[in-house]
Amino acid sequence: MNSLKELLNGIETVGIAGHVKPDGDCVGSCLGVAGYIEDNFPKIKARVFLESVPEVFRFLRGAERVETGYPELPPLDLFIVLDCGDARRLGRALPYFKAAEKTACIDHHVSNESFAGENLVVPDASSTCELVYELMEKDRVSEKTAEALYTGIVHDTGVFQYSCTKKRTMEIAGDLMEKGIPYSRIVNDTFFQKTMAENRLLGTALLKSRLHANGRIISAFLTKEDFESAAATPKDTEGIVAQLRNTKGTEAAILLYCNEEGRYKLSLRSTELVDCAAICLKYGGGGHVRAAGATVEGDPEELCEKIVGEMERYLDYFEGQNLTE
Repeated sequence: MNSLKELLNGIETVGIAGHVKPDGDCVGSCLGVAGYIEDNFPKIKARVFLESVPEVFRFLRGAERVETGYPELPPLDLFIVLDCGDARRLGRALPYFKAAEKTACIDHHVSNESFAGENLVVPDASSTCELVYELMEKDRVSEKTAEALYTGIVHDTGVFQYSCTKKRTMEIAGDLMEKGIPYSRIVNDTFFQKTMAENRLLGTALLKSRLHANGRIISAFLTKEDFESAAATPKDTEGIVAQLRNTKGTEAAILLYCNEEGRYKLSLRSTELVDCAAICLKYGGGGHVRAAGATVEGDPEELCEKIVGEMERYLDYFEGQNLTE
């Protein structure tokens, strides 16, 4: 896959979708590709299918065009999967993918097994938005498309602080800023600003957090009762595991929280030693080396102990390596 122009050659209808429970990179890449097609390929009808667009990203132009009803459709000429490492994570959009004449996937999850007809999977990339931008003709990227892509990059790099941020990431961010986007507002309003429910839930997680492995690992879990007490929902957990990982002296963080189905969502973050994706794969999940997740069942205390044990193996290995050098 060399360019979107090449991918769209001879196409009249396109479906675009990302993973269930879309985050900034997922929403940004989907709206960015849709906007780019709308601006430069007016004869192509592009439709975006997502579960929903989180409130914090609804300011992005094109968010109103996202379809959440999943109507019956004739087979699309092309279906583009963005920021999704497994076809099953397309949720209700999966039938469109299976029925399409041609399929493509653009992603940066290390667990992606290149399940589409054409694939661009680069685990070292900061974000899917970065990969999408590289497939576009730079002088044809509009302000609205730049805004969507910048938002996705900001969120998957933690405002350019995560190890996935490379020189090229910063160059792309600079290119997008020059399109006239309100970059400071995007960072503040979508990354740092929190609702009262999010702040209450964060406070609860911090108060319940515990250190393990001589302070190298931190964990916390949130129960149904914690959500009720904070008048919050699982959607209000954004950023909690990253804040736990920011605790001085820690290498990795574990967050478990009860979801709406009564099971637990596992979120992991690490700095440089623990392979979060490898651990989550064992529990049917996946993600990135330094950030991954899964859905698990069981007692949260016992689950935490098991994950801590998995992480300690990485710490023991690297400490052993240092001793022999």
